[in-house]
Amino acid sequence: MKPRFVETFVPPAATFLLTTAAAEFGIRAAGVSPLLLPTPSAVARAALQHAPTLLPALAMTAQAVAIGLALSIALGLLVAIALSTSRWVERAFYPYAIFFQIVPIVAIAPLLVIWFGYGMRAVVAAAFIVSVFPVIANSLAGLLSVDPALRDLFRLYGASGFARLWKLSLPWALPNVLTGLRIAAGLAVIGAIVGEFVGGGGLGVVVLEAMRQQRTDLVFAAVLHAAALGLALFAAVNATSHFALRRWHTQETEP
Repeated sequence: MKPRFVETFVPPAATFLLTTAAAEFGIRAAGVSPLLLPTPSAVARAALQHAPTLLPALAMTAQAVAIGLALSIALGLLVAIALSTSRWVERAFYPYAIFFQIVPIVAIAPLLVIWFGYGMRAVVAAAFIVSVFPVIANSLAGLLSVDPALRDLFRLYGASGFARLWKLSLPWALPNVLTGLRIAAGLAVIGAIVGEFVGGGGLGVVVLEAMRQQRTDLVFAAVLHAAALGLALFAAVNATSHFALRRWHTQETEP
């Protein structure tokens, strides 16, 4: 049996290297202007040359994403639990939770600056707004999907409402919760970058400044840093999922 590391990381790494080589060759062969599409090697040079700017910006964006995502997880789970307590409560308040999914973050980002001021708070708010709904929706779906027979069994043995929630509903909903976190992790990065476009700081400002200077290679370098942040968060959620579910859920069972 092949090591799990090889099966997990070698195929995407090989695909990345082949795609990068093909892009380098194709862009050079077609004579595409660097202002339109820089070569991967030019993007790599820009990332190395501007590392003193990109890395602190990445750290600032990562901090805003981490705070926004943590708020999404905490408040999203609380809202999902509250909505799962009663069908009436769900029907009365769930449509308002959908607001966080349909709100155009680009349109309200200037309002966030007015409400929270320039800087970290506005960026965190943007990351929170775009990432909280997947947590609510997936957690609620998991909480409502608990086997009715198990609910009846807990009631039969006189389990309290908290005991049913802690020992039955939340463990049953955990796979759904983690699925919501996977989605929310990527959306939090998007929300933070949009928030930085108007609120200042982080990779968003680097992108704007590079665009003003017509440094397409630096734009791509900043975008790749943001993508790497999103991938790191996704990998962290996957690792958490594997650790939490590997002993009992088929989704994480070793082949």
